[in-house]
Amino acid sequence: MLLPPPSALSRNAALAAALALGAPLGSALAQQLPPAPAAAGDTAWRRCAAMTDSSDARLACFDQWAGQQSWQAPAASAAAATSTPPAEARPGTSAEAAAAPPPKPVDATLPATRIIEVAQSDGCRDEQYSTLSRFWELESGSDCGSFRFRGYRPISVSLTKASNVNRQPTSDAPGHTAAAPIDYRTAEMRVQLSVRTKLAQNLLTSENSNLRDSLWLAYSQQSYWQVFSPAISRPFRATDHEPEVMYVYPTTAQLPFGWRWRYSGIGLVHQSNGQSLPLSRSWNRAYLMTGIELDNRWTVSARLWKRLHESAADDDNPGISNYLGRGEMTVSWRPDRSNTFILTGRHSLGNANRGSARLEWLQTLGQNIGAGKSNLRLHTALFSGYGDSLIDYNRKRTVFSVGLSLVDF
Repeated sequence: MLLPPPSALSRNAALAAALALGAPLGSALAQQLPPAPAAAGDTAWRRCAAMTDSSDARLACFDQWAGQQSWQAPAASAAAATSTPPAEARPGTSAEAAAAPPPKPVDATLPATRIIEVAQSDGCRDEQYSTLSRFWELESGSDCGSFRFRGYRPISVSLTKASNVNRQPTSDAPGHTAAAPIDYRTAEMRVQLSVRTKLAQNLLTSENSNLRDSLWLAYSQQSYWQVFSPAISRPFRATDHEPEVMYVYPTTAQLPFGWRWRYSGIGLVHQSNGQSLPLSRSWNRAYLMTGIELDNRWTVSARLWKRLHESAADDDNPGISNYLGRGEMTVSWRPDRSNTFILTGRHSLGNANRGSARLEWLQTLGQNIGAGKSNLRLHTALFSGYGDSLIDYNRKRTVFSVGLSLVDF
């Protein structure tokens, strides 16, 4: 009779000892193992779990499976112990979520260039983006979608006091002068409504780019209400309607002293007061615009426009550009989260040397009422010059106003 070599006897003895120890150890492991591990031997484990006819046979199957696991290579066992369990083994995590790449980093020093999915942010209301980026939704992360209402100019209700009031409007056009004066008061209420919506985006920019161009439609309405004139039945002295369409293209050019060129664009605007003769006033303009910013504190926006030609018979207000101007510049300073100062200047850019200036202060109200940020502002303004309303295009006056505004961006 041939005997196995001593080395074979040693291996057989070790195998027998491991199997003897593996049975009780396997029974204990079978009670503590997770219900559905996604590792080698998964098929055998599931086969044992499916055996419901005999408890003894099921336990024996698990004992055999547990014994097999102890023979895995040490490196493989260590890797399995330290590796992150698959998505199927983590409660509440799908395989798609586990395979998704990690979010891109946020550069807090450049808030207007943050790259993040819209679904993970507040879009145009995310204050980690700059004011211009949120207002015109210049980037993918500051996008709030199309065909949704946004604020354009502040929606406001203010009490006003003027240096004078236009009781008998005049115009150089024949038949455009009021027949008799009306006893208007210099104290009024001003109501402004202004909304816009994005019609389209990515018209010229790439879908793969972080930058977004956009096409917008806007409508603004400003009314002066003689609320303190009961003797004349408190009429609306003037109401101006201003529909507008504009295209905005984003830019990221670096300028001296830390400024950045953020956008440029073109637009068409119609403005009229909806009156019949002799008070009818209207004009149409095409304009170019652009904007720059410094951090999230300073913004400068500018527009240059050209009045579209009208025949003498259709012109309600000849020479209006010499009063309301041919361009404007707006400088905004935000020293902190609660205060914004805005200066807007218009000029005729010609020999007439006329125009206007408006200084505004918007202070946040209701910040501590409820949760989240407040869009309510205390709105104080001082205007001096021509064109505070369209009926006053050729009348110079100074107006002080204080009221409440809603700012939606």
